[in-house]
Amino acid sequence: MILLSNNAPPKLRVARPTPSTVSFTVSTRPVADTVPKKALLYFSHAIRLGLGVLILALFWAKWRSYFPIRNEDPESWERRLLTNYVGVCVAWAAEGIDWKVLGGVGAVGLWGVLRRGYTVAEESLLVLRGLGVQTSSSSPTYLSTATTRFIPTASIQDIFIHEAFKGFEVRFYLAIVVVGEEDTVVVFPNLLPERQILEEVWRGTRACLYEPKS
Repeated sequence: MILLSNNAPPKLRVARPTPSTVSFTVSTRPVADTVPKKALLYFSHAIRLGLGVLILALFWAKWRSYFPIRNEDPESWERRLLTNYVGVCVAWAAEGIDWKVLGGVGAVGLWGVLRRGYTVAEESLLVLRGLGVQTSSSSPTYLSTATTRFIPTASIQDIFIHEAFKGFEVRFYLAIVVVGEEDTVVVFPNLLPERQILEEVWRGTRACLYEPKS
């Protein structure tokens, strides 16, 4: 469910929470900076939440059709839910759907609900002077956390911008050479922003990472 466009090129955000820390974030996440966009974003979240609750309710009602509530428990919360108007409608709908169809379609629906409404949203590079850098890539779903890696300053041999073929085009990338590793660590490996952004990140990283010489 993509209600906000995510076709815009990656944009760079720079934050400096302290004089010795700088964060470079490249993002394709749509920015809700106007009232209509904010309303559309909230509406999207509401639709996702409602659809997820409906799918789980159908699963639960279908399960209860095979394993009914015991008669000796007349005041259970499940019985109260199943006997109100909404519960009766959900139970009726679940009863008319084959469990295989419900399981397959429901699983796909839940996957769509839990998946973010845009592609790779954010990748970042956090630079801590005298300590090292941390790379991070956001997760495609709401249930999993971002993928991160910390590289100490002592393990950083070099930071450079290079170019490589991706399909039939040449793309620039920012890479970190780590001592003792054959492969370089590519920063922003999924978004691969334009060279101008990479150059700004490269200059800012080198300026912040190492202590200034007195």
